[in-house]
Parts: sequence; structure tokens; C-alpha cells
Amino acid sequence: MLALNNLKIGVFLGLAAIAPAIGASESSSCRCLPGDDCWPSVSTWNAFNQSVGGRLVATVPLATPCHVPSYNEEECAALKKSWELPEEHYDSSSSFMAPFFTNGTCDPYHPVSKPCTLGNFVRYAVNVSSPVHVAKTLKFASKHNIRFIIRNTGHDYNGKSTGAGALSVWTHHLKDIEFKDWKSESYTGKAAKLGAGVQGFEAYEAAHKRGLRMVGGECPTVGIAGGYSQGGGHSSLASKHGLGADQVLEWEVIDGTGRFLTANRTHNSDLYWALTGGGGGTYGVVWSMTSKAHQDSHVSGFNLTFTTDGISDDTFYKAVELYNAHLPTIVDAGVMSLNFLTNTSFSLSPMTAPGLTLKELKKLIKPVLDGFDKLGIKYQSHGEEFSNYLDQFNAQTPLVTIAVAQYGSWLLPRSLVESPKSRHDVTKAARTVLSNGAVFTTVGLKVTKDVTGDIYNSVNPAWRSAIAHVLMSTPWEWNKPEKMLEQQKLMTDVLVPSWSKIAPESGAYLNEADFRQPDFKKVFYGDNYNKLRAIKAKYDPHHLFYGVTAVGSDEWTVSESGRMCRVSPRD
Repeated sequence: MLALNNLKIGVFLGLAAIAPAIGASESSSCRCLPGDDCWPSVSTWNAFNQSVGGRLVATVPLATPCHVPSYNEEECAALKKSWELPEEHYDSSSSFMAPFFTNGTCDPYHPVSKPCTLGNFVRYAVNVSSPVHVAKTLKFASKHNIRFIIRNTGHDYNGKSTGAGALSVWTHHLKDIEFKDWKSESYTGKAAKLGAGVQGFEAYEAAHKRGLRMVGGECPTVGIAGGYSQGGGHSSLASKHGLGADQVLEWEVIDGTGRFLTANRTHNSDLYWALTGGGGGTYGVVWSMTSKAHQDSHVSGFNLTFTTDGISDDTFYKAVELYNAHLPTIVDAGVMSLNFLTNTSFSLSPMTAPGLTLKELKKLIKPVLDGFDKLGIKYQSHGEEFSNYLDQFNAQTPLVTIAVAQYGSWLLPRSLVESPKSRHDVTKAARTVLSNGAVFTTVGLKVTKDVTGDIYNSVNPAWRSAIAHVLMSTPWEWNKPEKMLEQQKLMTDVLVPSWSKIAPESGAYLNEADFRQPDFKKVFYGDNYNKLRAIKAKYDPHHLFYGVTAVGSDEWTVSESGRMCRVSPRD
């Protein structure tokens, strides 16, 4: 598999020689894999399946019909057509949406003559419907020294929701939604208790029926209670209500010992703090999340696009700089602004303005449009006012595909767009990224304490001084693995540093970042890391919860064959 941090970077199965297998035993520091003496027998697996009500699912990769001996031309053609859409994957117990981590072991793009292997897919999943199922799965994985994974939809840039030879708990069918009145010292108002499997579109629709709106991802199929809220979670409503993690009032969670716990600001408050921003799949298996539900209102949206046709590169970047100069005023008004940049195009798609009329939004962005006019830029734009958030979201949110790219990111401090000199540095970084064939999105927002209100969480502190999350990507080519490795190196060595050099004290959003990020502890977690590690030791004493770049992940290594082993004894 492709390894990161302590995983061996830059290896695709079938391209490089695989290191000799390291054996594992039940007392070994390495997790057991199929074929090891310590791997459970068929009868043991059957007994476990019975103990969880027959809910054990053996992995059969989605793209099996695209390869011998199961090749089916019609089925494969249909899969290839829809493969890059989340809808093709999120109902699967094993498929995941980050092709870098599949290593081409089973997809519609590699030769039909190459049989599917499980590779980096989980071996089995338990379709849990009770906390008891989770506890039994944790106990079985611990007893038999098997890698353990938590999975909902498979939305995952960095390979946390999969692992070779792993046993996973599959939370996707935990769809309960309950609205309630909440009263505490920190928040009084409407709230929604969401099962761990609830996806954004399901929460948005349920809230809408009650005249409410909820913070969730711009991609509507992302699960809200999983890595999204546990890792921070930006949103079209961020400048109005804060990050996803800022909404969380309470968790129900099964910890690494199998205990079912409630965590909030007054009970198991350390676990609450860690779960609320400190990264998904690290401290326990979330069963449910209770979050704020906000009164809905009218929402305005605005789209704009132009290209480099008829203008010079210098004029194009002057326009980018102009937009950045006005971004503080825009986000201060509660607007979230998505800006997509390539080396030939600029688009705002969309600006989301909860509580603003279209007239008010147009007045807010008039200085930007006037500046574009003075530069001679011919742009196309469209604004519209909606009576509620759901209608605006459905009408204006762009289509989101799976993570078919190499990714890297940085949180851009507000101070860097507040003076001409620092804005020029930002423009220079943008030129570097685009000139290397990458594209990027800036998620313009404001999530300071005056927006979020009274919160207590472990969100990366760099968010609070950021005006944008800058997410870069390079093109993905399914049949050119060597080139993809080169592009990943470019991301780590050139593209991310173009931003970190101008904002070295900032950091990155851990859910959408370079999985090879040097010094990930500081970059993803800031000063919270050591406290998070201590909390993880308390609630995960058997070291069951592992994820790429998660807290404690540097204490493990994953070899090219998928073997996961301890590298440093601790706790």
C-alpha cells in the first residue's frame, strides 16, 4: 500500500518490490494479516458473526465486474461512468473515495486481465445496529490483534477509512435524527441528535422541515458526525455559525475498552474536547452526535466567473489580489465565499450569504465588481435570493466528485490579505501553485469566537485567525502511477511550502491536507497535540484506533504489503 508518515511513501503494489513479509503472532507488535498463523480460523469468524447477529460483511470490491474472472462488460461500463461520483461508493461497506490508497487493486480503469485483490480494502465489516455490536467488534479485534477501522461513507482524502486486513465497524445505517430543545450554560436553543450514519443531505432536509438549518459539508453526501465534525468541518454557513465542530453539544461514543459513554462539557469533558476537533477515528467509535440547529432565514447566493481570454496574466492576478483585498469585509458580513482558481479561470461558486437579501449582497461585493470593471475584465455573474438555506444549497452548490487528485492545503491568516505587501506574497504563492499545473480552492470564511459563541473544543487554533482554507489539487490519471507519485512529491515539496513559507505559524485542515505533511502534529493540531495524545491513551488503552496522520499515528508503521506494526512502545 502507499504509506505515509511512517508508512513507506511512494510505492504502488505491482510497481516496486514488496519487502519480505513480517510475520505476526497474537503477542506481536504487528497486526495479524490473512495467511498468518494468528489470523482467526473460519470457524472463529463464523462464531463472531453469530455473536453480532449475522451482521459480518465480507468485502467484495465494487469493481469486481471489471476484471477476470468476474468480468461483465455492461456492468463495468456502468461503473466506469459513475465511478467518480460519491453515490457509487457511500452505500458500500468497503469502497472508499481516495484512489491513491486503493493502489489500483480493483477499479474500472486497470486491465481486465488483472484480477481484483483486496489490497488495501478492509477484510470484513460489521454492519452495526447496536452499541453492543461495536463493543464485540472491538473486543474481537483486540483479542486477535487485527487492525480496526471505523467507516461510514468512505469520504476520506487521506485513507483513514480503510486498511489491509482490517475489521471495520460500518456505521452507515445509523440514520436516526431527533430534534430537541437544549439548555445548558453554554447554549440554549434547538438541537438535533444525529446517528453516526446521517449524511449532510439527510440532516439538511430534516432541519428544513422544521424551519431550521444545520452546519455540514459543501458535499451533501458527507457524514456529519464522523470525521467531518470530529476534524473541524468547514461549511457554507461557517461565517454565520462557525465550523462543524463548533456546533457539537454532546457525543455518544464507545471507547477502546467497549464502554458506552456520553461526553459533553460537564461529563467526560476531556473526551468531549478531544472528539470535537481532534480528528476522527482516534478516541472512540461515535454512536451519535447532538449539535446546534439554527433558525432558518432567507439566504442569498452569488456566482461569478471569468477567464484569461483577452487579458494578460498580470491583469488576471491583479483581479485575484483585488478579490483578496475585499475578502475581510465579505466574511465579516457572515458570507462564505468559494473561490476556484486555475491558470486560466477565476470563479466564485458560490458566495453564500445567510440572512442577507440579494440587494445587500450585491452592495457588499460591488467594490470587487467595480474593480474588475476597471481592469477590463469581462465576467459573467448571477445572484439569487432564496427563502431558506436548503433551496440555496441545492441550487448553487457545485457538483462534488470523489477525491480524484493529490491534495494539500494551508490555512491562510487574515493578516496576509490586510496589507498590499502581504497580499502580493499571497499572489506570488498562487502563481507558484498554478504555474506547476495545480488548481486550488479558497474557502473564504470567518470562524472567530465572536462568530462561534461559547465553545470548548480541540479545533486547530490556526482556524481562528484564518480567512481562508486554501485547498490545492493536481490532476489524477488512473493509469500513470509513477506520475502520480511525482505529483504527490510536488505537493509536499513545492506546492504546500509555497503557502507555509509566507504563513509558517499557521497550519492546515487535517481532513483536507497532504497525507505526507511534515510535522503533521504541529500543522494539523497546533498546541493541542500533547493533550490529545494523553486523552487518547486514557480512552484507547489497547491502541485500537489508528488513522493516517491521526494523533498517535507516528507510533505505527505500515509496510508496502499493508502490514501494520508498532515502532515505539508507549503507555
